[in-house]
Amino acid sequence: MNTTNQSNILQTEGLSRTFGGQVAVNGVSLAVREGEFKSIIGPNGAGKTTLFNLISGMMPPSAGRIIFEGRDITGRPAFYRSKLGIGRSFQMTTIFPNLTVLENARLAVQSREPHAFNFWQPVTRFGRDEEKAFAILEMVMLGGRELQAAQTLSHGDKRKLEIGILLATNPRLLLLDEPTAGMSRDDVPGIIEVVQRIKRAGGRTVMLVEHKMDMVMSVSDSVMVMHYGEMIADGSPQEIARNETVQSAYLGGYTERAG
Repeated sequence: MNTTNQSNILQTEGLSRTFGGQVAVNGVSLAVREGEFKSIIGPNGAGKTTLFNLISGMMPPSAGRIIFEGRDITGRPAFYRSKLGIGRSFQMTTIFPNLTVLENARLAVQSREPHAFNFWQPVTRFGRDEEKAFAILEMVMLGGRELQAAQTLSHGDKRKLEIGILLATNPRLLLLDEPTAGMSRDDVPGIIEVVQRIKRAGGRTVMLVEHKMDMVMSVSDSVMVMHYGEMIADGSPQEIARNETVQSAYLGGYTERAG
């Protein structure tokens, strides 16, 4: 029986992953609507990054199914899912350090164009790709830094560039795995602003794993909570903030702030 809901861009059904005798993800069934901004929270070791690894194809599930835009992609490799439109960031930055900021973004734009591997084409075609790259770099707050070597950027700016590279591939579903991980206090506001800009621009489906609760509660349409590999709650930010089970398992007294 096919239970796929056509309004959902992504569904998982009983998704599980075990490592030996340890269960990292345990029977997770979730749904993400097209255009939704969904955050996933939970303590360290709850299974959040493993869940992203399963959705993006970095590892196979031990059980369950993954449905993307009505298509079962459970056994498909990561590069296939990327071509379908699933973009994934990692906790460690992944950029081309010896290229300029602009070249990083432009190559990402070109990778999704029909002419990506055609080396005999008018130079004006690359000009249009470059225009898109400039616009994306403005969105991620790297305008004016286009000619700078990527390796000379600060850690925070490298993370902005990584997000820009993902946006340049025009993903249908964007998976952001702890974009503020390992950052100095001074770098964090810039990343929060980039995520908020993506939210305000609309037109994208985003899943976010993040520990900074102010950020999660301000940008999310819905929040899913994981604990010991299981989903223990899924609802609006307001519902999650008031959920007693979530309070005891993870939030540690977080309450919705006035205003």
